[in-house]
Amino acid sequence: MKLFRYGPVDQERPGAVLPDGRAIDVSGFGEDYGERFLATGGVERLRQWLTTHAAQCPVLAPAATAEDFRGAGLRFGPPLTRPSKILCVGLNYRDHAAEMGATLPAEPKLFMKATSALCGPYDALELPRGSTKTDYEVELAVVIGRRAKYVSEADALGHVAGYVLCNDYSERDFQKNRSGQWVKGKSADTFAPLGPFFVTADEVPDPQALSLWLDVNGERRQESSTREMVFGVARLVAYVSQFMTLLPGDVISTGTPAGVGMGRTPPGYLQPGDVVEYGIEGLGVARQEVVAP
Repeated sequence: MKLFRYGPVDQERPGAVLPDGRAIDVSGFGEDYGERFLATGGVERLRQWLTTHAAQCPVLAPAATAEDFRGAGLRFGPPLTRPSKILCVGLNYRDHAAEMGATLPAEPKLFMKATSALCGPYDALELPRGSTKTDYEVELAVVIGRRAKYVSEADALGHVAGYVLCNDYSERDFQKNRSGQWVKGKSADTFAPLGPFFVTADEVPDPQALSLWLDVNGERRQESSTREMVFGVARLVAYVSQFMTLLPGDVISTGTPAGVGMGRTPPGYLQPGDVVEYGIEGLGVARQEVVAP
């Protein structure tokens, strides 16, 4: 299934895409897409509920697209409620490590992104105060569906509920030159747009075979495939679970391919008025306009 959330900020309601493409409100199901929903088999329960209730659900738009939602006066929110944590992986594409002049990591390079950075897929990207080097990173993000602690790589995908499109926006000066960990450069408001859809795992048979791309002002900046990851999804979920318990709804953003602004000559960072558009095969397309603080 493709699930989404819509409505004003902090007032989002749950929705689903029907097989014929129509976008419907599923508030009648009585649950939002968060930890409890996922921990209690919510995906399958919702699937069963829709077999008898879909016809009674309000139709929001003939298709779950940005154009149809705008035409209906609707906003896409993040497709999940605020998770307990957002984890990210650095230097996880071979070509990205090369453009950064870095050696391939022997183990996944983990860092955290504040959950307050979460926003919708078409919300504006707000440059933080003092920013001079805000950068983009299109990424596949994994959504945990079952509590994961010390899981094996062989069992790891059984703990995945689905996948979302993510952009790991980064302020490189804050990240690289302000001491401490990367989290400073990764956690500004609007630096974690997710969606438009939470796509359940049954619709993504091979997470290591997805194309992904990103444009800035219509110019292609990033284009690759998840097969180029250094550490695949199963390895990442198993690895992270050795250090912390992953809860249902937690997000692991799996790294970005080459083409980031920092890797260009000269570097090409985002400016007010820029438009960033990006997508992943089967997960949808997102778009942000960059605005001044």
